[in-house]
Amino acid sequence: MDVAERIAEELLDGFDRHYELFRTTSAQAKPAFEAGDWAAIQRLVKQRIRFYDTRVLEYVARFEDDFAAVSIDDSTWQLAKLIYVGLLVDHKRPELAETFFNSVTTRVLRRTYVHDDLMFTRAAVSTEYIPSEPPTYRSYYPAATGLEATFAEVFRDFGWTRPFADLERDIGFVMRALDKLGERAAPAPNFQVQVLSSAFYRNKAAYVIGKIVNAGEEQAFVVPVLHDDEGGLMLDTILLEQQSIDILFSLSRAYFLVDMDVPSDYVHFLQTIIPTRPRSELYTALGLAGQGKTLFFRDLRHHLHHSNDLFMEAPGTRGLVMHVFNLPSYPYVFKVIRDRFGSSKNTDRATVMSKFRLVREVDRVGRMAHTIEFTNLALPLDRFASELLDQLDELAPSSIERDGDNLIVRHCYVERRQTPLNVYFATATREQIDTAVREYGDAIRELAIANVFPGDLIWRNFGLTRYGRVLFYDYDEVEYLTDCEFRAIPAPPTPEAELSEDVWYAVGPRDVFPEEFGPFLLGDERVRDSFVRHHADLLRPDFWRESQQRVASGEIVDFFPYAESVRFSRRYLG
Repeated sequence: MDVAERIAEELLDGFDRHYELFRTTSAQAKPAFEAGDWAAIQRLVKQRIRFYDTRVLEYVARFEDDFAAVSIDDSTWQLAKLIYVGLLVDHKRPELAETFFNSVTTRVLRRTYVHDDLMFTRAAVSTEYIPSEPPTYRSYYPAATGLEATFAEVFRDFGWTRPFADLERDIGFVMRALDKLGERAAPAPNFQVQVLSSAFYRNKAAYVIGKIVNAGEEQAFVVPVLHDDEGGLMLDTILLEQQSIDILFSLSRAYFLVDMDVPSDYVHFLQTIIPTRPRSELYTALGLAGQGKTLFFRDLRHHLHHSNDLFMEAPGTRGLVMHVFNLPSYPYVFKVIRDRFGSSKNTDRATVMSKFRLVREVDRVGRMAHTIEFTNLALPLDRFASELLDQLDELAPSSIERDGDNLIVRHCYVERRQTPLNVYFATATREQIDTAVREYGDAIRELAIANVFPGDLIWRNFGLTRYGRVLFYDYDEVEYLTDCEFRAIPAPPTPEAELSEDVWYAVGPRDVFPEEFGPFLLGDERVRDSFVRHHADLLRPDFWRESQQRVASGEIVDFFPYAESVRFSRRYLG
């Protein structure tokens, strides 16, 4: 066997081993849900996140050992890529295997950026109509038995061992919600209900996702299945509006656990019901962050080819740890770690990077922005404003390199763009400020019970999304809540001590004094009034200590990605 063939076969073997483990782990969510073992579901998500990088690094090491004595030139790698394509012709997950090829070879070759002739910069093998076993979705035909009986069959077919508390009652709630959409058209010959074969497991819910098809109309739906107080299964609500379903797939939450034979088919189905979500984000939401990153890069290159605006410093207050830039026509920001931090920041590059890894693995409970980490990202040099290049040369010279027509960003994080709260407050009305401040405090509370303390609570570290939700996005000081010591400021021993610029009490590295939040947060009278009305307890240590106790006791709170008001228990059970 020649070298190129060995390279191709070993890489495909590595990917297949990875996906077998990925799928086995995802499938364990169903028995964990049936058992109500919520901690196990959280562990599965965290373990699965690490699988891809572990397998990539394993195969990089294997290559360095197996081919140490062999000189491999670019023509050999090109041939290996062609052989690899041939091996993927009948593969069920070719797009993921192509990404795995890229992930390993870029590290083995130590290229500064992607070379089109050696990498899969676009898909080489089609993912259309790949046969799946079991089929990606099940089809039901309500013409004979009626829609109500069909929905009952849909939920029974998931085969959960835990019984429903009252499925007939809950199906009745589903029908009432559908009736509110208006009078349904007469059944057409193609009248059917299509439902994805695997439930989507996250936290304490199993989400059933499908659509009703009738003539040329399609109505998407998502039904969260939960445990009730007595341990029976119940349908919690039905999401019918596209915005509600879109929010469900926000990357500010933990990734779903889904048992998929052909992931591309799941993504295709999802795009028919939430076309506003790019494929990159759908793959990531399914736990396939490597593929999400690949597609993001391809989308970015496509956008750059069809636009002409310049990268420039992002709006808002300049950070002390990160320098942030964006392309105004593209809804993302790029963050590079500065070479020298502001004087008030007692940290270093390695620590900052460890904070981003922490955020990747915790339950983000819908309150922390998702980040994509890039190394050696090649961007066209002529698309950078001269002012931005000067800033990068001054603030982060070790993070950039000019290479011909490209600027190589050696390391950066990419996030969806948000409006920083301090920027938003500058033009907001009192009512808008009140809503945003309430959202801000709710975000902090939800992060606390998820064992996350943002560290620096200033307004510019939180942003407003397109749906008006407040997210935390500046991670250089984030900590596990249970690692912090929340203290009250002791009374000064003398009047002179209180007036002194120096504190009169010892402060440990993990000590937090919530009373100190006020001077940094509440200078604006409009903001102060809203904060005190909604969240005054955040300025006292008791709230934080109670949250620590709840975390330590093993309490896992499910923060629903939909309003309390739409839950069946609120709408129909009082």
